[in-house]
Amino acid sequence: MSESMSFIQKPDFKYVVRIANTDIDGTLNVAQALTKIRGIGWSTSLSICKMLGIDLRRRIGELSNAELKRIEDTIQNLSSKCPPWMLNRRKDPRTGKNLHLLGSDLVLAVRSDVDLLKKIKCWRGIRHMLGLKVRGQKTRTTGRTGITIGVSKKPKK
Repeated sequence: MSESMSFIQKPDFKYVVRIANTDIDGTLNVAQALTKIRGIGWSTSLSICKMLGIDLRRRIGELSNAELKRIEDTIQNLSSKCPPWMLNRRKDPRTGKNLHLLGSDLVLAVRSDVDLLKKIKCWRGIRHMLGLKVRGQKTRTTGRTGITIGVSKKPKK
């Protein structure tokens, strides 16, 4: 018997579960499966399970439709159910609200933020335009691209 199929399955087991427009493998534990949604990390996943009183060791494919609906509703309303420090988009520049973005909304927000930095030509925007390190990392030895990789010595005469 293979390792992935070592648990006993119920007749109504779901091998693929769809939550927040993301297909999730039904054999994963609930906490681990929620981290497959873009915008939800490990601590957010654990807090969702704790809020709803779901056992972390259960497989997400074993959950009933009502439990999956509760998880979906909690994920969609995370900005009102969690403290602000736990959200991934605090004090949104356009709305001024604390938001928690998921999936493609998160990708589009990050892309628009980088485009704004490039447009106003601030330091970080210029570094993004040039393809260099943005957050103050050293660039002498790491992040090299192109032909000049490594150190070469001149041959002795």
